[in-house]
Amino acid sequence: MEGQDWAAGEHKASLNSGFTRLGTDLMANVSVKERVKVSQNWRLGRCREGILLKWRCSQMPWMQLEGDSLYISQANFILAYQFRPDGASLNRRPLGVFAGHDEDVCHFVLANSHIVSAGGDGKIGVHKIHSTFTVKYSAHEQEVNCVDCKGGIIVSGSRDRTAKVWPLASGRLGQCLHTIHTEDRVWSIAISPLLSSFVTGTACCGHFSPLRIWDLNSGQLMTHLGSDFPPGAGVLDVMYESPSTLLSCGYDTYVRYWDLRASVRKCVMEWEEPHDSTLYCLQTDGNHLLATGSSYYGVVRLWDRRQRACLHAFPLTSTPLSSPVYCLRFTTKHLYAALSYNLHVLDFQNP
Repeated sequence: MEGQDWAAGEHKASLNSGFTRLGTDLMANVSVKERVKVSQNWRLGRCREGILLKWRCSQMPWMQLEGDSLYISQANFILAYQFRPDGASLNRRPLGVFAGHDEDVCHFVLANSHIVSAGGDGKIGVHKIHSTFTVKYSAHEQEVNCVDCKGGIIVSGSRDRTAKVWPLASGRLGQCLHTIHTEDRVWSIAISPLLSSFVTGTACCGHFSPLRIWDLNSGQLMTHLGSDFPPGAGVLDVMYESPSTLLSCGYDTYVRYWDLRASVRKCVMEWEEPHDSTLYCLQTDGNHLLATGSSYYGVVRLWDRRQRACLHAFPLTSTPLSSPVYCLRFTTKHLYAALSYNLHVLDFQNP
């Protein structure tokens, strides 16, 4: 009862309290006292910074979290690490190493016990996490910038100005179902939770919106989002939060929140990066907390979506080693940010 009372009242003023907008409780096994403390730390920006991994050569890493494991790309490999119980450190020896690309891994997702990766060699890799099964196939004429996989379907986007749809089924890997000519470089891609459509984020170098939604079954254009993007306002990250709501960010320094039920021509909310920096990536807790990664000085920003102004900023690099935040992920207690030379952690549980 105590937890229900708190859920009904106190969390309205909190951040990353473990409750999604749909009411799902992600911290059901955590005491109310601990939940309140950690949530207040997010709201007040109280955290301890650490470095989980370092590498010698400059990278453009991508990462994913699953359970007590962290997956991160380094050059043409993807490495899997296990978190120690505190969540703020990793076991030094990787759990697994997934290879197969001839050039750097640009992007990857976890789906159905598989890693689906996009490479600078124009290929898509499919790796079974718990076995040695690995397949790669030629997918695009230039680097594959982005990939998503849901419901047994893979979508990919490339610098070659196409998006493609593929089956994940092992007997049909590499058989293209649809080729969509976007007439613009594709930087980001995401499949709708309903598995009926997908969205592409492109470079915005043509006379059309950089955000377009396509039918997954036919490959036909369904709609485009927005109407006033300036030239070059490419979309570097896009994610569905629900079947009818999306978040996007990119070169024009804005995060935009779209509700397809309200309008496809105008976003319902937007937040501007205050230092006019490109936004490389974003994440949300499914409720009020939004985190973004900027192009300069490794700046991670936290936003309360009920407010316009940025709540907190954490610059993770100094002037000589300025780096974008290429990817960020967070749990209810920690935020992880991948930069050119380091993987950083912000620990909100033990600041």
